[in-house]
Amino acid sequence: MSAVAPAVLSTSHVARKAKNQLATVLVTLAFGIALIPLVWLLWTVVSKGWHAITRNGWFTKPVGTRTYRDPGGGAWHAILGTLEQVALCSLIAVPISVMVGIYLVEYGRGPLARAATFMVDILSGVPSIVAALFIYAVFVTTFHGQRGGWLVSLALVLLMIPVIVRTTEEMLKLVPNELREASYALGVPKWKTVTRITVPTALTGIITGVVLGIARVAGETAPILILVGYTDNVNGNLFSNGYQASLPGMINAQVANIGANRSFTGQPIHNYALDRMWGAALTLIIIVMALNLIARLIGRHTKFMY
Repeated sequence: MSAVAPAVLSTSHVARKAKNQLATVLVTLAFGIALIPLVWLLWTVVSKGWHAITRNGWFTKPVGTRTYRDPGGGAWHAILGTLEQVALCSLIAVPISVMVGIYLVEYGRGPLARAATFMVDILSGVPSIVAALFIYAVFVTTFHGQRGGWLVSLALVLLMIPVIVRTTEEMLKLVPNELREASYALGVPKWKTVTRITVPTALTGIITGVVLGIARVAGETAPILILVGYTDNVNGNLFSNGYQASLPGMINAQVANIGANRSFTGQPIHNYALDRMWGAALTLIIIVMALNLIARLIGRHTKFMY
């Protein structure tokens, strides 16, 4: 019996080791398969859009009166519009979302908390075109207002709030209760515990949620088409009644010309709309990546401060 027991243990150990190696291989394989479309997408956008964004004037000039047959032109009008729309959206959505997340985790009890959770769940599944139509119905149809860039920001707020609220909730739930209890034991009031202990501990994750929310709304096209329209010229006033450009709108506008490869006389031509389309897509990716890096640096800096 004493000789059989080590053999059984050895066989069991080998079986567990084999299962562990198999699971590792399967997980690694799944990760590699999931990585293929991402790398393929990035390579396609970079390879096709790099020539456009490195052209002189891409970040300083608008498309203007250039057509798909004309070279040159830039994306400054679209970059400006996207930054303004997303900035106003973030200015409204981020404080509301973070405070709602804090309320649901630290204070949320009773009917109000259940109602807030229900509304966040509903907003999580609202398509962007429905959010745009709601803003249009309220401000244009009901109050007879004019379309403008600020209405796009309001529609994007509805899409950004659930992302940040959910991320804030999850990050605050990861904060150990021992930290809260130690603070209460020292006589620190709840509001100060939340602002000085709980939120700073989860701040890196909250900032990541904010970046995810910005990435969620930065590429939306439906609110732009319904609430403001697109122009090839610079319009830096969010509250004007005229059209305002954005990077998603620029991509959509260039798509209308991607099939044109011959002039009016039938001669083959170079279609510059393709270059501008891929360049706008790459510019949008670069902006989102830059915001992600900035958020990580801010999160790391604030971690050292606290």
